[in-house]
Amino acid sequence: MRRTTDRVRKFTSRMQARLLLVFCVVTMLLVGLIGRLIYIMQADGERYAKQVLSRQSYVRGVLPYKRGEILDRNGIVLARSELRYRLVMDPQKLLLNEDKIPTTMEALKKYYDIEADIINNVLKERPDSRYKILLDDLQLSQIEEFRDLIKKDSKIMGLWFEEKYERAYPYDALACDVIGFTSSDNKGYWGIEEFYNEELNGVNGREFGYYDASLNIERIVKKPQNGHTIVSTIDVNAQRIIQKHIRNFNEETGSKNIGVIIMDPNNGEILAMASNEEYNLNSPRELEGIYSEAQLSTMTLEEQIEALNRMWKNDIISGGFEPGSTFKPFTVAAGLEEAIISKNTTFICDGGENAGGWHIRCSSKYGHGEIDLAESLMKSCNDAMMQIAASSGRDVFYLYQQYFSFGQKTGIDLPGEESGIITSLESLNASELATSSFGQTLTVTMLQMAAGYSSLVNGGFYYQPHVVKEIMNDQKATVKKIDPLLVRRTVSSETSEFIRETMYQTVELGTAKYAKVDGYAIGGKTGTAEKLPRGQKNYIVSFLGAAPALNPEIVIYVVIDEPQNVDRQDNSSIATKFASRIMTELLPALGIYPEGEIDYLLPGTDDNSDEVTNDNQPNQSPDNNAGNQDEQNQGQEEDTIESNQNTGNESNGQDEERPDDSQDEQSDDRQEEDDHTESGLGQDEEDFYTDSGAMEPIGDTIDDSTDDSTDDD
Repeated sequence: MRRTTDRVRKFTSRMQARLLLVFCVVTMLLVGLIGRLIYIMQADGERYAKQVLSRQSYVRGVLPYKRGEILDRNGIVLARSELRYRLVMDPQKLLLNEDKIPTTMEALKKYYDIEADIINNVLKERPDSRYKILLDDLQLSQIEEFRDLIKKDSKIMGLWFEEKYERAYPYDALACDVIGFTSSDNKGYWGIEEFYNEELNGVNGREFGYYDASLNIERIVKKPQNGHTIVSTIDVNAQRIIQKHIRNFNEETGSKNIGVIIMDPNNGEILAMASNEEYNLNSPRELEGIYSEAQLSTMTLEEQIEALNRMWKNDIISGGFEPGSTFKPFTVAAGLEEAIISKNTTFICDGGENAGGWHIRCSSKYGHGEIDLAESLMKSCNDAMMQIAASSGRDVFYLYQQYFSFGQKTGIDLPGEESGIITSLESLNASELATSSFGQTLTVTMLQMAAGYSSLVNGGFYYQPHVVKEIMNDQKATVKKIDPLLVRRTVSSETSEFIRETMYQTVELGTAKYAKVDGYAIGGKTGTAEKLPRGQKNYIVSFLGAAPALNPEIVIYVVIDEPQNVDRQDNSSIATKFASRIMTELLPALGIYPEGEIDYLLPGTDDNSDEVTNDNQPNQSPDNNAGNQDEQNQGQEEDTIESNQNTGNESNGQDEERPDDSQDEQSDDRQEEDDHTESGLGQDEEDFYTDSGAMEPIGDTIDDSTDDSTDDD
């Protein structure tokens, strides 16, 4: 027993050597490992640190940018992004702290009336989720108290508020055609919202964070870049006035469609524009205000989408139509610019012209007799316009259509603009040239007409229409200033002066007298165009004018498509009276104050009476009135060019108004008598105006029963 104990206690030198060897090996391995760790920390420590941090409850949040505002020209907010909040829950974190679940549920029930069953269902169905929206679209007043409670009470866990922005339009439907709207992801649709979408949008920020060993969040924040603010050319007061009058007109009279545009002729700025169907920008996809419940219940999804697109469409820039007699100043201006006519040129109107195998009648069946250039506009004579166009020739006429941007887009900073349709140069034959001269067989947009007319009355300068004048950052510093863009010179100052003066006389003594506004000098032209198909007696009436007449500060264009509940649609006084009501309220609102009439531009009473006697010349030949051989030759040349194209041309030249009796439903015989003995244009009884002509193949008999729409504009 003793011997065994001694043997165990003995520690030989060999054992000591082995132990030393093991110790040395272990020591060397430890030194190597430490060295390796030091090397890794020095050479690649940052990458490993990120990997470690990424495994520690790494979270990331998006900080939304604020979409820029849209302002009117005076700084009034038309569209803005308002701060809203979401209440968000972290189910996983709440389950990791089960002792906090009862107090958290109790707080949600107390402040937001969220039942415990809802929270339990979320925890059961989505236990691994880190993000669940409980409430959305909360305002600051709804979250302040609860947000403070979350910060103070550690027993409430897994809840926080997330910021978001929601687009809001303070004036609902005001300027809806111009502003447009956005989707929930800040994508603009229609109007300024779409055209300037990139400028209005910003860049989201980022919030990076992770939980440390003590479950404290370490954050890194990259701030968002907010969008730019758009300063429009729209005047809120002007916009409110025209939309109010459109609503009143539709309530009192009614129309298939109606449009109004107000423009500054001296720089191309659009002050206001509106069409028939306005909609609430805060709920742009709702049709309840336009269609009844019964109608909506029968509409398919495709029909509802089509209805929405019609509602959103800006008819001012995308609705094409035949302008009628409002086109005549452009025909006259082209003739003056090319010295084909002068201010003193006279015309013999015998009631129509032969062109391309057609007899195209004037608005006055028995003719206006001998009239000068100014009277051709004041009395809205189709015959004179056809003579001017024939003398100009198709090359010149087509060239000036392009000068005034007809048949092409104006380039306005709004989406959806259409170019209209004009007859191509190759197809602009004698009959098409004749009817185009008074605004038929071509289509235009209201914007094209307003922009072109602006150049006629501002001295001859065509400015590109635009609805935005400045872009600012979120600190209100100017990023870009949009100056007026002069596109081209259309007419001389002398031609412009003649058009201004004649348009003033047209309102004072001619067919547009109902456009008068007490204390103001108004200039303008009426238009009446029969819609296709002809013969259905569906008309568009319009008024295109400027104020003040000789130094215009605004151009106004009013178009009424198929006025309802009226004796006759082809009564352009519907449009002039409507325009007068608008201008009566609009002009003072824009700071344009009464200046009185410009009497020195009006012909004397005796002179006017003499002119009346010349109107009763029903059988004068237009071929005999041409003042020079060039006009006759040009007319013959056009007829020759078109001699092979007489068949198949079914366009109707219908575009003039005639002074008539106040009794709109008189017999055809009475109309013929009134036409033959029409009074001077300044007489009070001229309270009914229309403008349309008619095309008949040469040799056909004109049926008098179709002539109740062949009046002057």
